[in-house]
Amino acid sequence: MSSVGSGSYGLAMSDSTTIEVERSSLDSTRTVEATSSPLGQDEVRLRIDRFAITANNVTYAVVGDMFGYWSFYPTEDPTWGRVPMMGFAEIVESNHAELAVGDRYYGWYPMSDEVTIRARTSSAGFMDISDHREGQAPVYRSFSKSEIDADGDELIELEERHSLLRGLFLTSFLAEAFFADNGGADGPTFFGADRAIVTSASSKTSIAFAQRAAARGVPVVGVTSPGNAEFVKSIEWYDSVVTYDDLAAVGSEDKAVIYDIAGNAQVLADLHEVLGDSLTYSMRVGMAHHDAGTPDGDRPLAGPEPIFFMAPFEVERRRDDWGAAEFEAQTAAALDEFIEGSTTWLDLERHEGVEAVTGAWQRMVSGESGPTSGVIGSIRA
Repeated sequence: MSSVGSGSYGLAMSDSTTIEVERSSLDSTRTVEATSSPLGQDEVRLRIDRFAITANNVTYAVVGDMFGYWSFYPTEDPTWGRVPMMGFAEIVESNHAELAVGDRYYGWYPMSDEVTIRARTSSAGFMDISDHREGQAPVYRSFSKSEIDADGDELIELEERHSLLRGLFLTSFLAEAFFADNGGADGPTFFGADRAIVTSASSKTSIAFAQRAAARGVPVVGVTSPGNAEFVKSIEWYDSVVTYDDLAAVGSEDKAVIYDIAGNAQVLADLHEVLGDSLTYSMRVGMAHHDAGTPDGDRPLAGPEPIFFMAPFEVERRRDDWGAAEFEAQTAAALDEFIEGSTTWLDLERHEGVEAVTGAWQRMVSGESGPTSGVIGSIRA
């Protein structure tokens, strides 16, 4: 029997299990069971094998209403949401003439064991063209066919590292390239700065940025908690490390840009004050410390206004500027280097089954997950 073409082929209808998060209290979850419906025209059903649980996912939940993350996989009850996770899934049933059962795809998935998507093929794989995805940036709706040349345990580990690092690396790759492009036609890059200040330096997104900036020869100062300072010092791409309780040590002698992953308003305000006129650009990217308070009193923010970096828009701009083939070649080569290097500092931590995945999510929300752990979840125990 063919796995594609007219009609639905693959596995029979099944029950699905999904973990939903209370939007107003992110550590509160519930499990939803549902019976899969027959596939409609051009729909595919995918078995979700594994997904990464990172601080980025917490950020998606925190800013879900502002940036549309809750609309990736909408719920009937709007007080609950499905947080999008980067991971791998396999088509187990297809009603699309060009998408085959057995093919694997990397993309954004809910914390679930399966998902049904209305698809349109693309150069990389397929796009989600469901009505509720209309208007979203193409990068959010894209699913890339897996080209990982491995099998067995090697395939599993590579998929896990890609799940953890691929999406966040792209953000850092693009942000670093943005800094590198700005500074005048004949002048220095990084908005004329001599160094980059990176908050939440133990996070994977920050480490990815540090690697790219260091490769360009830009000194990187990592800002982190006292408990993570030794780990950050062990990362070769940081030139120096400063802790949150000693921000004055950042100094203002040399011009600097800020790459802010922490999202701690107080820390950002303090850094702006320390740097003063030496700060040339302040980029906000993440909200790893999403529950932090606001700056003291009505103190005005010194230096340039922080600007939120929108990676999806930058993807489209770079594709237009470089061409799709060159964009894919550059990002793929850089990602391979980063993933290979991650084996020296990132240990994989696997959680299988609803209870284990729920616990892993709650620990990530509370900030309990350590910097050396790469948390992988799978509803399928």
